[in-house]
Amino acid sequence: MFIKDDNTYNDIREKSLLQWLNEMEQHEDIAVRGGVKLCREYMQYLADKNEKLQEENELKNRYLKKMSKRK
Repeated sequence: MFIKDDNTYNDIREKSLLQWLNEMEQHEDIAVRGGVKLCREYMQYLADKNEKLQEENELKNRYLKKMSKRK
């Protein structure tokens, strides 16, 4: 009944970005290397925020479903 989302494109984008960041970690300029660390931290922050929002959305959906059954 449920079809799993196809995340192939997003997976390829993420792997490409991570590969590029790995290459930039070897850069001679310290600002570039520092930017890599900042980028990785920001990506993790966004992933955590996305997960939190998805959990909140699921909670709201369950609540609304429960409330609609009460009527």
